[in-house]
Amino acid sequence: MDKKLHLLESFTAKGSDGAIYKVCGYEHLVRDESLMGADEHWEPTGLAEYRLDDGQRIEVSRDGSMRVAGTGVQLQRH
Repeated sequence: MDKKLHLLESFTAKGSDGAIYKVCGYEHLVRDESLMGADEHWEPTGLAEYRLDDGQRIEVSRDGSMRVAGTGVQLQRH
């Protein structure tokens, strides 16, 4: 099963360390192989993820708060 990420949004966020970060939100897509034809058809899986523009993963809590994974840096949407 082929998978890919689709960029949904990007925004800046201020970190608890005082730095400004660019955050990118992606949705996971899978190829729908039941539809034959010249064009590829991709369907959303219902999964999403956030990463910094350098690829570092962002953890998002149920309350919507964000933290750079492995660093403890909290992010506040700008």
